[in-house]
Amino acid sequence: MRAAALYSAAGSLLLTTLATAPAGGAPAAPGTAELRGTAVAAARARAAGVDFGACSNAQDMPGSLECGTVSVPLDYADPGGRQIRLTVSRVRATHRDPGDSRRRVPGQGALVYNPGGPGGDGLYFPLVGLLPQWKRIAGAYDLVGYSPRGVGRSAPLSCEDPRRFFKGPSPALTHPSPSYKRERVARAKAYARGCAQRAGKALGHYTSLDNARDLDVLRAALGEERLTFMGASYGTYLGALYATLFPSHVRRMVFDAAVNPDPEQVWYRNNLDQSAAFEERWADFREWIAEHDDVYGLGGTAEAVQLSYDRASARLAAEPAGGTVGPGQLQGAFLMAGYYDDFWPQRAEALSRYLKGDPKPLIEQASPVVEAAAEVENSSAVYTAVECNDASWPTDFRVWDRDNTRLARVAPFETWDNVWTNLPCAYWPAPRQRPVDVRTGPGEVPATLILAAERDAAAPYQGALELRRRLSGAVLVTERDAGTHGIAGGPNRCVNAYLDAYLLRGRLPLRHASCAPHAAPEPTRPDSRSATARPAAGR
Repeated sequence: MRAAALYSAAGSLLLTTLATAPAGGAPAAPGTAELRGTAVAAARARAAGVDFGACSNAQDMPGSLECGTVSVPLDYADPGGRQIRLTVSRVRATHRDPGDSRRRVPGQGALVYNPGGPGGDGLYFPLVGLLPQWKRIAGAYDLVGYSPRGVGRSAPLSCEDPRRFFKGPSPALTHPSPSYKRERVARAKAYARGCAQRAGKALGHYTSLDNARDLDVLRAALGEERLTFMGASYGTYLGALYATLFPSHVRRMVFDAAVNPDPEQVWYRNNLDQSAAFEERWADFREWIAEHDDVYGLGGTAEAVQLSYDRASARLAAEPAGGTVGPGQLQGAFLMAGYYDDFWPQRAEALSRYLKGDPKPLIEQASPVVEAAAEVENSSAVYTAVECNDASWPTDFRVWDRDNTRLARVAPFETWDNVWTNLPCAYWPAPRQRPVDVRTGPGEVPATLILAAERDAAAPYQGALELRRRLSGAVLVTERDAGTHGIAGGPNRCVNAYLDAYLLRGRLPLRHASCAPHAAPEPTRPDSRSATARPAAGR
């Protein structure tokens, strides 16, 4: 599979040919200039390498974490023009088997990770090697994370003053009025204008295609002939684009919580599907709470739990908890429980205690974290720019209103919040791209691994099936009856065994495989309550 020596000769020839191809002659195919520019940038990055050293916040990080930068063109059609620097992190392979520290394991180069988003920051990914379930992979691979373009320290993008980003307390309207819809349309237009004013001409260069090209430049800078990559959520779309654009550069790829890469789904229809899936996951959570009514007292059926939630939302609308938590913050906190079921016990306890007169846990879990405003605003700006640039969106709000009014009748929990998140794309000032038809033919790329939870709401399961159909030789491993968003390196030993076998030995099951679900979370009992609680992420 690796054929490193053969690739080195052929790949070098390809890079040289692309870099020196004449400008005249027949009209260039779409993306040819960018492909040529990627080759130029990759050759330059290979020569420069990455000068890893101490991270700027090293006082808070383990000493094994190193940081550096890689230069990439803002515009790949103009590789000699403006450059931006991507911040990269690394923890070197330990070359030790965790079961026997005296036994050396063979090094397999770099494993590069993207956490999704778009707008997620993977800079601290290499620290997963400290966790027991990652020890074997950390023994064999240099774990490499990075901040994608626009994120964190990598030429950060901003669309509004972070001090104005958290607008709480806020409502969470499952059936918004016409006047509220007009208000949100106005806000979406203002946000889109702010992105254009702050980014200028650079705004159109925050795209999934540019992220894939950046990934190839990073591969070259790390000295890797072929890329070993793991992407989660949106990172799976990025990885699928990479495999389509640069098939000969792929070594191994893991797609964890795959989003649907069908060009007709990117991104408007994917968001409709996501809203529908969150309703199912919200039902799963309510059923779990009902099973533990003896602990939480929120109702013995899913319907009764919904009434308890609605009662809390109405009370927060009348009087926000701590002056910061309204219905919108409550919905945001419980949305996180739709992503990860390890949030279920603390969210259920917070709701229970709030309705019994103690708002403190809910305030701790749902209040906006003002200190993180700049980071969250930056992530939101990149998310918006990439998704708006990637594809066409309906430009008439009546289309959004029609589709989501219909959907909200059966899936009210997340539908309109999802609309408000994405509505700036209706009024986006930068040119839109046409999504690439992601696919690889037999033998074009080595076999790849797709991991998916059957009830994942953020990346509905149909996306994993579609990705498997489009990537020849891809094998899907499903965690049945589970809904955690991203299952690699989690609590399911069966899933992790498939992950280890693939990354460490290149072994995959012969066909689609499945694992029983990981154990459901245990309810928080009065004698086991923790004084600490993870805050809800902003949206």
